[in-house]
Amino acid sequence: MRTLIANGTIVTAEGSYAGDVLIDGETVAQIGRDLAGAGVAADEMIDAADKYVIPGAIDVHTHMELPFGGTFAKDTFETGTRAAAFGGTTTIVDFAVQSRGKTLREGLDAWHAKAEGNAVADYGFHMIMSDVNDATLAEMDQLVAEGVPDFKLFTAYPGVFFSDDGAIFRAMQQTAKNGGLIMMHAENGPAIDIVAADLVGAGKTDPYYHGVARYPIFEGEATNRVIRLAEAAGVPVYIVHLSARDALAEVRAARDRGAMAFAETCPQYLFLSLDDMGDGFNGAKFVCSPPLRPKDHWDELWSGLVKDDLQVVSTDHCPFDFEGQKDLGRGDFRKVPNGLPGVEDRVDLLHDGGVVGGRLTRERWVEVIATAPAKLFGMYPRKGAIAVGSDADLVIYDPDRRRTISAKTHHMAVDYSCYEGRDVQGGSDVVLSRGSVIVRNGEFTGRAGHGRFVRRGLADYARIS
Repeated sequence: MRTLIANGTIVTAEGSYAGDVLIDGETVAQIGRDLAGAGVAADEMIDAADKYVIPGAIDVHTHMELPFGGTFAKDTFETGTRAAAFGGTTTIVDFAVQSRGKTLREGLDAWHAKAEGNAVADYGFHMIMSDVNDATLAEMDQLVAEGVPDFKLFTAYPGVFFSDDGAIFRAMQQTAKNGGLIMMHAENGPAIDIVAADLVGAGKTDPYYHGVARYPIFEGEATNRVIRLAEAAGVPVYIVHLSARDALAEVRAARDRGAMAFAETCPQYLFLSLDDMGDGFNGAKFVCSPPLRPKDHWDELWSGLVKDDLQVVSTDHCPFDFEGQKDLGRGDFRKVPNGLPGVEDRVDLLHDGGVVGGRLTRERWVEVIATAPAKLFGMYPRKGAIAVGSDADLVIYDPDRRRTISAKTHHMAVDYSCYEGRDVQGGSDVVLSRGSVIVRNGEFTGRAGHGRFVRRGLADYARIS
């Protein structure tokens, strides 16, 4: 099957230009001007006049079917990747979980079973390490060899995922040997638990106080600490879901002194704020960790994206229904399942707030949603690029299309939207995954099982600024 995408504006992280893209099978075969006029034959032509042609977006932080607080995130790999595709995302990297006392292999095998035969679009895995010991450190090497080269640890959630400094440092020493990457959830969990207990003891139990308890300085302190540990181990470190200017300042300072510190933020930290958590128990819809911050953090985070202090925008997609799941925390904000839906909305929110809003160039928009994630997580140039030989993960994107975000029309398996009623400019008209059209003009044309496991290599830091 040969498909010709004609008359579009190709937008990549490196630049924009008028051009056509020929797909042969699952990969890009040719790029040029007026390929049809030059005699290039195709089975189908897609007219991209007045549209952008961009690499399929990559969300490197999702949690499909994640167990949390006595329940599970609502999206399966089928519903979650389908929703992602509607939003222009053609690859996700989800987090497989090692349960305490179990092996990394058991956790990874469980996530392979969830995804295989169900995913609509391509997927990879990171590995959450709950136990750092001699056995799991040895397992890390095998996972790197299998294309799962990233390991997430936590300075938060004592008793669940928390690792102390010694465990974190040992894991970093192991990645110094095997080339993997440590990803850190950086908040001071033990200190947060003290503040949260004090608030509940004082009768302050509404979801709003989840945001109050998790001080920005606790995120800044933990971010500095894990970066310093990485510097001592001589390895890169990636800070997930950075939310606060306190943490951003530590990343910026580290990069300025030459440390290999990388970080992502998420749409919720650019478009939502602590104010959204203040409407009684309705604020439970916005409970995530790190929490939403006051609005005066927004400008710093946008500046971090512009200046490349932040390299990636991911979602931390982890949806729980308001009715029947979030309400487990009525009377105690500490019991509200942590997580927000967002995998479908990221690309459009960043286009509207970034490109249309004048904060990002369209090239930088593509970089933070597709190209930088591919480079940092061992998928470039197979993904995150429009180049001969790359996977034909492509989006025909209408920069002028307008829509209103709503739970009534989204495709995520959750009963609310964090962005309900927000108008956005820009949307995906046609989405191709490895050359197959999986979304066309608002209709799903893909199938469960099309998505394949992406065996990822090591990051090429020479390609990353």
